[in-house]
Amino acid sequence: MDKKQHNCPKCPFRAKYDRNTSSFLGKIWRWHANWCPGWKKYMYSLSDNERNEIALKYGMEKFRR
Repeated sequence: MDKKQHNCPKCPFRAKYDRNTSSFLGKIWRWHANWCPGWKKYMYSLSDNERNEIALKYGMEKFRR
């Protein structure tokens, strides 16, 4: 699946997390992203560099290579 087909880059909950990591909806997104199959597909659709940058930003070691 191409990354252009994913809504993850423009997810409003992800944007809330980016603006304020302690916001209620942001925390829900962060929790959800840990197990979301769509997020996993999105992450693996990215180049290694893009995936590593996002994994570092969000502290998601399981996506780092």
